[in-house]
Amino acid sequence: MKNRTVILPALMALLAVGCGSEDQLRRVEQEVGDLKLEVFKLRQQVEDGNKRAQTDQQAATEARVQDRRFQADLQESLRGVQDSTRALNNRLGSLPRTPVKPGTEPVQPATPAGEDERAFNATVVDYNRGSYPLAAEGLELWLKTYPQGAKRPDALFFLGLCHYNQGAYDKAQPVFERIIKEHAASSQFLPAKLKRAQCLLKQGLKPGAVKAFQELVSGFTGSAEARTAQQELSDLGL
Repeated sequence: MKNRTVILPALMALLAVGCGSEDQLRRVEQEVGDLKLEVFKLRQQVEDGNKRAQTDQQAATEARVQDRRFQADLQESLRGVQDSTRALNNRLGSLPRTPVKPGTEPVQPATPAGEDERAFNATVVDYNRGSYPLAAEGLELWLKTYPQGAKRPDALFFLGLCHYNQGAYDKAQPVFERIIKEHAASSQFLPAKLKRAQCLLKQGLKPGAVKAFQELVSGFTGSAEARTAQQELSDLGL
């Protein structure tokens, strides 16, 4: 607007001078050419401003989508830890109590966890600290050492999360698929289905991801995984 207020008076002044001679005509033509250049620059600035505004708006939209997905991933990870903690508490509560003899101080019963469970808990500690490579190494060793361990579905799920949180979605996907195929009755079945769908989406395999999200929404209505899947579909505009 400032440039326009300068251009208009200049143009009016030129017209007032008149074109009485060839030199004056050339000067007028030169000034008109300069004014046209200023107009072009003004238009270019307006266009650049519009483009920047569109880019900023798109970036803000993408940031909101990424934040919702991060919150969903965080909730799923937290739920997995809570399930594992709940299972441990149940096992502790089911251990037999040592009877207390009259006149003696009560003795707390020893509650040693099995070697496989202690090893698993150590890997979960590494995971909670964010040491994903170390946790993944420990979980892979645990799965080889205790192939029939009761914690196998949980170990697979945490292993998949280790890869997922490091951005190795191509490694995480087959781990979650093992849970779906081999441990359909475990508590990690639905979380694994959701994470598998998210792995597909992260790898740019949108059709497969959409199908997997829709299976959760239609087949497991009311579950936390179905609600997260519906949010993912909404983020995709579906």
